[in-house]
Amino acid sequence: MNIAVCDDEIRIRQGIRGLLEEQLKNVIIQEFSSGAKLLEAVRQGYQPAIALLDIAMDGLSGMETAEKLNAQLNVIIIFVTGVKEQVFHAFDVGAFHYLLKPIKKEKLLSVIKRAIAEAEKRNEESRYMLIKTAGSYRRLAVSDILYAESSGRKVILHMKKEVLEFYGKMDELEKNLGEGFYRCHRGYLVSLSEIKGYDSTSITISNEEQIYLAKRKYSDFVQAYCRFLQE
Repeated sequence: MNIAVCDDEIRIRQGIRGLLEEQLKNVIIQEFSSGAKLLEAVRQGYQPAIALLDIAMDGLSGMETAEKLNAQLNVIIIFVTGVKEQVFHAFDVGAFHYLLKPIKKEKLLSVIKRAIAEAEKRNEESRYMLIKTAGSYRRLAVSDILYAESSGRKVILHMKKEVLEFYGKMDELEKNLGEGFYRCHRGYLVSLSEIKGYDSTSITISNEEQIYLAKRKYSDFVQAYCRFLQE
């Protein structure tokens, strides 16, 4: 995951970068000394999931930089400022959070971890899959899938607004959808985010439908669902 640190004070930039690289895995931190340099990198293809922006910078302010970033990317903005009064303007540009200088290590890590979780959620919601149904190809948002049902050589996708069939295997679909879905029965694959309730033999979906929960899967399902809720 790409995280941009934009501050005209090199000591601040390097301090944030060092801390994040020390404490977090699977993140790539890139420093920028001005909003203009960050925006230029974006124009050249750089796509940060999270941007930490100093509000008071030479040239473009953090606010102006955030507005221009929002026009191009779905990026999570975290403002860094030494002036408490500026905080109230942060939410005018949809800021996720703000940090006051001097930055406290524990606070920075807490905010960044929550921002990473939000970025992963947004990424999950923007995932798509391509299927061939009724002789034509359809691009579907993964977040619209309630559950999948096996029917012979076909898979039936129960979506939020429609039901679609396509030739395929549940094993392949389970692998492609990955985390966020659970194989609760050999014939059913359910979206964990669409579960409304469950008992020892069935799962209730957000649209009030019920699907089978294999008895041998019950214990593993409960653990998987609890992990999902905690995340």
